[in-house]
Amino acid sequence: MLDALTVAVAVAALALAAWCGLAAYRDQPTKDWHFIGMAVVLLLALAQLVVGIVRLAAGERPEQGLAIFIAYLVGAFLAVPAAGFLSLTERTRWGSVTVSAGAVVLAVLEVRLYDIWGG
Repeated sequence: MLDALTVAVAVAALALAAWCGLAAYRDQPTKDWHFIGMAVVLLLALAQLVVGIVRLAAGERPEQGLAIFIAYLVGAFLAVPAAGFLSLTERTRWGSVTVSAGAVVLAVLEVRLYDIWGG
């Protein structure tokens, strides 16, 4: 995996978590700007998914197993969109909390992906 991309995804996810956490603190639901932020994080996660697949196709293998790596890679890609979808169904401050939690989950998954790959 690309270390710089992993760090970028984790930092962007934590920034999104802080931003949505601030909205929840202010008793606000997710707004259009939050969804733009989620899209940016999703694009970074998509880039990581593509890089992971390309590296696997090139014959490189993670140290801790292929199946667990693929599961974490797909889970990292889906964490923020799932939280964003749930925030659409909960149009209160708890929608912002959901996105914030999903972004923190993504950051944790990034650390785990780094470990699985052999970092």
